Amino acid sequence: MRGMVARSTPPLVKPKPAPKLAPKPSLKLRMRVTVGDIIAIGPGKIALLQALDETGSITAAAKSLDMSYRRAWLLIDELNRALKTPAVATAAGGAKGGGSALTDSGRALITLYRQIEDTALQAAKPEIRQLMKLLAT
Repeated sequence: MRGMVARSTPPLVKPKPAPKLAPKPSLKLRMRVTVGDIIAIGPGKIALLQALDETGSITAAAKSLDMSYRRAWLLIDELNRALKTPAVATAAGGAKGGGSALTDSGRALITLYRQIEDTALQAAKPEIRQLMKLLAT
């Protein structure tokens, strides 16, 4: 092997990962109705009501939102106390088990909350466009 030059194998070249696309800016309104220091109605409570309506139980609703049962129960209790009529009707457990369900008031609350969000977004469209133009994207 005299006079021969040892050839080394070229290093493996890893392909460069595709460049990450910058996330597109979005706007989320987070309306809260307070009574003193208490958030009587807010996005978390509305999400909990919707989850309860979909799942049929506080336990399942809490799990779907990565929330403890106790936290969900406290939020529902706080909401019910803030309203003239409860948003959630609950039955104590027993031989047949307990249960929870949205009341007509709870369904109306979700509908009104979402309508207010939509109305506010529509009303502020020109200002939202101007705001988004200020972002570095």
